[in-house]
Amino acid sequence: MNPHLAQLQPYPFARLREAMQGVDAPAGLAPVPLQIGEPKHPAPAVITDALTAALPRLDTYPQTLGLPELRQACAGFLQRRYGLTLNPDSEILPVLGSREALFSFTQVVLDGSAQPKPVVVCPNPFYQIYEGAALLAGAETAFANCHAPRFQPDWGSVPEAVWQRTRLVFVCSPHNPCGSVMQQADWAELFALQDRYGFIIAADECYSEIYFEGEAPIGCLQAAAALGRSFDKLVMFTSLSKRSNVPGLRSGFVAGDAKLLKDFLLYRTYHGSAMSLPVQMASIAAWNDEEHVLANRRLYQEKFAKVLPILAQAFEVERPDASFYVWLKAPDGDDLAFTRTLWREAAIQVLPGRFMARDTAQGNPGAGYVRIALVAPVADCVAAAEKIVEIRRRCYP
Repeated sequence: MNPHLAQLQPYPFARLREAMQGVDAPAGLAPVPLQIGEPKHPAPAVITDALTAALPRLDTYPQTLGLPELRQACAGFLQRRYGLTLNPDSEILPVLGSREALFSFTQVVLDGSAQPKPVVVCPNPFYQIYEGAALLAGAETAFANCHAPRFQPDWGSVPEAVWQRTRLVFVCSPHNPCGSVMQQADWAELFALQDRYGFIIAADECYSEIYFEGEAPIGCLQAAAALGRSFDKLVMFTSLSKRSNVPGLRSGFVAGDAKLLKDFLLYRTYHGSAMSLPVQMASIAAWNDEEHVLANRRLYQEKFAKVLPILAQAFEVERPDASFYVWLKAPDGDDLAFTRTLWREAAIQVLPGRFMARDTAQGNPGAGYVRIALVAPVADCVAAAEKIVEIRRRCYP
């Protein structure tokens, strides 16, 4: 067996299931699932129609590089959204969702047998794939904590000796779970560190299209271009899961450094990760259409507009920069106890922040917060917010 498997920690939702053992919800109440970031809006017809129309093409082996039309559709999205002109033949690669790509890319760019042992730096809290990918590639992990009020990674907390061994840095903007967005100055700070230490930057941007009107988050490639930088050692990962409300489609793309993507393509050719032609056709339709994205985004904006004023009656709560998460400070600072209370009192499911972060010398930056995913229908989110406020007042006087 791969000896690195023993280093993996349980996934947050597995930890949540274990932590809730023996805690029962009120009989007869339907669970309100706000703990997982799984979009629940209907899949857009423009995508499902294209998918079903292409089903006869299941009789054809797909190529790992993907159809030229798909890569061109991805390039068109980058041009419309960020004003970038990328070569669809060398700077864009379709992938089976950002999760799969983040993991496999890490295996390509790290040499776990190297000495000194390579380090992967992650924000903290973080998406657990970053850590798992690093450990299974034979690397060590280091964490840059995200604290209030901005919830940006504190790169300055990473020791010089660790930066010297760092080969890969993960960033997530908009951030999961805090909802913070890296601004141009934040990217400039990270680029300066990259120039000094030579690491690769892998930017997870799967929440980039869930934002508030007129506040589109800046992307890593866009930030680099604004500074006159090349895309050397810089790649971005995105997907249709959140943007287009099709998490089951498993479709996204990676863009950036052509040299890295050439090696990534070689790896993927052997890895067996080609996208089926019906999914490619559905993806082309998705990346070429913005109307369904606008409608999807407005639904999330409506939820925040209705939910946050309710929560503000009993909590100090801030609107995130972007994403569909509320990063809520738990009463008495005990996120796990609050999670159990919400389930026991009202069958409301949230995720303790400590399960999305690691303990460091500066503490666990997720402890004391719960992540609420506003993925349920608007009415359900409003009802849940009202109940959370009532529980806060009744159980935490």
